[in-house]
Amino acid sequence: MDAAAEQKYNLGIVRWFTVMAVVYLVVGTLVGTYVASELAWPFLNFDIPYLTFGRLRPLHTNAVIFAFGGCALMATSFYSVQRTCGVSLWSDKLAWFVFIGWNLIIVSAVITLPLGINQAKEYAELEWPIDLAIAVVWLAYMFNFVMTLATRKSSHIYVSNWFFLGMMVMITYLHVVNSLAIPVDLFKSYSLFAGVQDAMIQWWWGHNAVGFYLTAGFLGIMYYFVPKQAGRPVYSYRLSVIHFWALMFGYVWLGAHHLQYTALPDWTGSLGAAVSIAMIIPSWGGAVNGMMTLSGAWDKLRTDYVLRFLIMSLAFYAMSTFEGPIMSIKTVNALSHYTDWTVGHVHSGALGWVAMVAIGAIYHMMTRTFHTEMWSTKLINAHFWTATIGTVVYVVAMWVSGIMQGLMWRAYDEYGTLAYTFAESVEAMHPYYAMRAIGGMIFVTGALLMLINVLMTVRKAASEGSVRAASTAAASA
Repeated sequence: MDAAAEQKYNLGIVRWFTVMAVVYLVVGTLVGTYVASELAWPFLNFDIPYLTFGRLRPLHTNAVIFAFGGCALMATSFYSVQRTCGVSLWSDKLAWFVFIGWNLIIVSAVITLPLGINQAKEYAELEWPIDLAIAVVWLAYMFNFVMTLATRKSSHIYVSNWFFLGMMVMITYLHVVNSLAIPVDLFKSYSLFAGVQDAMIQWWWGHNAVGFYLTAGFLGIMYYFVPKQAGRPVYSYRLSVIHFWALMFGYVWLGAHHLQYTALPDWTGSLGAAVSIAMIIPSWGGAVNGMMTLSGAWDKLRTDYVLRFLIMSLAFYAMSTFEGPIMSIKTVNALSHYTDWTVGHVHSGALGWVAMVAIGAIYHMMTRTFHTEMWSTKLINAHFWTATIGTVVYVVAMWVSGIMQGLMWRAYDEYGTLAYTFAESVEAMHPYYAMRAIGGMIFVTGALLMLINVLMTVRKAASEGSVRAASTAAASA
């Protein structure tokens, strides 16, 4: 079986993307925990400009979204498309070009962002030469995926591939349009759009980076790895198709709900909120579909911690896709906007949904691409609990902090003046910022345990010669 897999599929590229995803998970969450700690204890920037919150925060978001998330998406999509199509990747050379190119882009982000070379656009901070490189590498990634689908041996395209493909197409034109800029020198450019149009285009990108990159792409992971890890077919294939098309046509309208009570026309915010509420239905349909795949197999959760990661991620997916639409409603947004509640919502999705479904998929792929068992199942168990507890501590701290902020900012005394100064609201946040930092530390501890487990598994596979043996057997088969 292992020899046949090595012969039939390109697992080498999957192995490299998988290990690098874990490395970037540690780096990204470590930087995030550090900047969260700076908000609780400001002396931690040590008056060094490269360590300030404004420099390190975009490094954190780019590391977790594009470094960790990108490598996880590329590993899982390249792995699953080969398995579901029954063919190897269309071009191994193009796959390695994507791996090298993507990692060079990540290195360029690590260099430029702490130096303050930044477009100041949320999730699109990198300057124009790097944006061009992203477009080239992303198109190479998508082309290889599409051509692999075109050479498939079955007439059917499995639903996970539709989600991956939808993500690739949407992110291509979202990235290109939002990154349109006029360069003035090698490291500085100005957006082609101005004022409210720039804000609208930015959040059309910003929310759909969440909607297609962090939702559609990771749903592709869910629809392949949950049934595989559970050993059962997806609960409802028809529901998965409805989920796909509803998400593709619905999500593109939501960006305006980030701009309630701004210079944006009122009707656009209302439209964004209305479609946001409607999106609860397909989102929950997808979450239920994933959970119901375990019908008759719930007992597996007692012993299978990889499956626990995948199912816990679906619980967070259901929660965050309910919370987001509720926060888009104008009356709720009047309280939540600009507060830590938004930060809590983002991280319930990022840590609870995105990270956990990717982590479960990575553990699944490690055993199948390195042809050996994980070095320590106890570490997987410990990782599950640290990830879950760390996420809950973080999110609860931000929920309480955010709602308190919103209430303090709009509290009036009997004379009609503000009851609290902004400084008093900042002081009230301190214990919750400390609590958030602790939650982040717990989550990072789990990520470090995962990195140790993965590296020791790689070492174990090397000592056993399992990968080499599989490759040799495949070559002689």
